[in-house]
Amino acid sequence: MKAPKFVACVLTILSAPAGVAHATDASFDLKRACAGLPSVSVLRASLIAAANDPKALNGLQLLNWATVVNRDGIVCAVAFQGDDRGAQWPGSRVISAQKANTANAFSLNKLALSTANLFSAVQPGGSLFGLQESNPVNTGVAYGGDSRLIGTSNDPMVGGKIGGVNVFGGGLALYDGSGTIIGGVGVSGDTSCRDHFVAWELRHVLKLDYVPSGVSGDPNRPDNVIFDIPTSQVAAPSPVPGPSTSGFGHPKCINTGNPAALDPIRHVSIASSH
Repeated sequence: MKAPKFVACVLTILSAPAGVAHATDASFDLKRACAGLPSVSVLRASLIAAANDPKALNGLQLLNWATVVNRDGIVCAVAFQGDDRGAQWPGSRVISAQKANTANAFSLNKLALSTANLFSAVQPGGSLFGLQESNPVNTGVAYGGDSRLIGTSNDPMVGGKIGGVNVFGGGLALYDGSGTIIGGVGVSGDTSCRDHFVAWELRHVLKLDYVPSGVSGDPNRPDNVIFDIPTSQVAAPSPVPGPSTSGFGHPKCINTGNPAALDPIRHVSIASSH
């Protein structure tokens, strides 16, 4: 009669969410791991400011989620824009984290790639086809914990590695004043185009936009979205993405804004680079 209880205990241990390791590891210091990155209160206030910036008032003008990860892909903060967690698309919480992880995972000190820059390359026949399947979301981190804590400093995702690869607009790498990458931010809750615009202004508000270089061709907006996919290629009834002239293009969305009007990045001063 004892064997079933033993088996049940083993199964319980093995089925525990993979992302809770940090919360129970005495050697893990979340404050240190997330140094230089915004708290949930700062992230929320900055998200609200960014989403209401006239340069980002396009798309459907829905409310957004924002997630920040550190350089190791550990979730440091999750915030929502509205009055409660149900005011935004619930599914966009995890998407925002996935976007943050992607931008961080595929950006470097010398080259930043936004999630919008990945769209064309991952299409069938593209040079990065299959990338979106390479780093799956950690479901234990994404869906575990008490839902009542979502969007607070104790959000169940905080302290865990979310994983995931997202390949449409809304994810950007974060760079400190020395031009060093320190993590990523993801925004989700509207069209993928507006998600990018809000994320861009959010990064600017956070003053973590000392971006080194990118693929957009604009030195003042290096990892900006590129709208160079011909409209005829994405028209109904049979949408076909591409070809993108640059290879890093993203399709336009409903009520698309002007990416050239977004705030320019900050540039690292000569003094701080030495």
